[in-house]
Amino acid sequence: MAKHLDFGRLGESYAEKFLQDLGCEILLRNWRCKNLEVDLIVKDSDTLVFVEVKTRSKVEYGEPFEFVDWKKKRKLTRAADYYLKKYDVHGEIRFDIISILIADKENIQLEHIKDAFWNE
Repeated sequence: MAKHLDFGRLGESYAEKFLQDLGCEILLRNWRCKNLEVDLIVKDSDTLVFVEVKTRSKVEYGEPFEFVDWKKKRKLTRAADYYLKKYDVHGEIRFDIISILIADKENIQLEHIKDAFWNE
């Protein structure tokens, strides 16, 4: 696997552990439908959460969460629509971003942005 993909998977593992520690139930990791993907789908109490994880090693070009642009948001909301229809899910949903900065093994910063955006 390419080095950048391994790095992204490492970030997803940190995000998954973080959400589990908050009491969230991890339902799916890297859920795919057609050309769309959601990094994590979790249950937070009665809310279904679609989570985008962005991992970077430096902020030279911006914070990790800043790389979730309007195209990515549109793809995430389309993926969520497919998921909700496919599994006939009803109820509260939200979109979160987990921004992870990994400078080295001892220097990891994680920021959880709840309700980061809505179906734009």
